[in-house]
Parts: sequence; structure tokens; C-alpha cells
Amino acid sequence: MYLQALREIQSEGVSVVSSEEFGQRVDASAAQFRKDLSYIGELGRPGVGYDVAALILRIAEILGLTQPHPLVLVGAGRLGAALCSYPGFAEQGFRIAAVFDNDPTKMGRRLGENVIRDIADLPRVNAALGCRMGIVAVPGCVARDVVQAMVEAGIGWILNFAPVAVGAPKGATIRQVDLTHQLEVLSYYMTVAKHGTDPEA
Repeated sequence: MYLQALREIQSEGVSVVSSEEFGQRVDASAAQFRKDLSYIGELGRPGVGYDVAALILRIAEILGLTQPHPLVLVGAGRLGAALCSYPGFAEQGFRIAAVFDNDPTKMGRRLGENVIRDIADLPRVNAALGCRMGIVAVPGCVARDVVQAMVEAGIGWILNFAPVAVGAPKGATIRQVDLTHQLEVLSYYMTVAKHGTDPEA
């Protein structure tokens, strides 16, 4: 969240930002911002503020974002197509290097800059690509099998868009992105607000 806000500040031509100004951007107190940054070193100057470019670089280093990350995408449906065309990945150093699916009618077609490959070829293809991160955009009924196949192919850091929670196999890390679930959460907050109750109570 801090990195995203800092990049936005930099795009506005601002080179130095105070903790008070930054706190307003991320809805956090200046004290909390200073405390968080104290864990990564003394980066600010009292009475002056924080060098935006230096802070972006330091946070990017901690997040491992100073080098590009090729990704494998499994799922060449509508969601997969949308993810392939999303410019935000490339802007932050993420590149979809290969796309896989199990639908024979899709094999050989292009999706963005990639030709759709058979999921059965994942181990062989990734042996050459060396991708360690991947995205799952398949129906929930096959998500677990896909995750297992990715892990066996050496892809241990996975972003799962399938509408089902998938337990992480040993040695793997999975982040779940369920858009419907988030809408359900918003619906709950909207409903309780309508009745004048506190959703946090």
C-alpha cells in the first residue's frame, strides 16, 4: 500500500514528502508511518521529510521488485484473457511468460503475446522458462489439481483467482483472490449500514 501511494506521489512530480502528508494519503497516522518505516532503516530527515525516490527503491528491494518476475498463467478463459491484457503487471515488473489451458480448442491460439499451450506441457515448458510465480484462473472444480501441477513444475508462489480456497501444498505459498467474496463482504457492510448497526460490533 505504501509503495503504491509513493509511486502515485512520484507521478505527481513530488520528490519529498512528510510523514503527515503521506499519512493522509494512506489513511494512517504520521506516527504509524514513521514506526513502520523504522523497521527498514532511517530514511527520513527531521523537518524535511522522506525522499520519495529513495523510499520507493528501498521498499521495492524489500518486496523483491527490483528485478522482473516472469509468470505462468493457467486458464485461458475470459478472466485469463483480461489478466493477460492488464497493463499493471508489466508496469510493476511482472510479465506473463506462458499461458496454459486444458481445452483442445484453445491450443495454438494467441492470448496477448502468448500462444496457449496444453497444461500437460507445463513441466517441460517451465523447465526452460524457470518461472517461480504463477496465476490460476480456472473453474473451482479443477483449481486444486492445477495448483498441484504448478507446484510440481517448480512454481511455488501462486495467485489463485479460482472461486475456491486451495490449501497450499508443502513448500508453496498461495494468495487467494475471490472477487465474489469481496462483493459479499461489501453487501454485508451495506446491509448493516442500512439498518443502522455497526458491522464491527
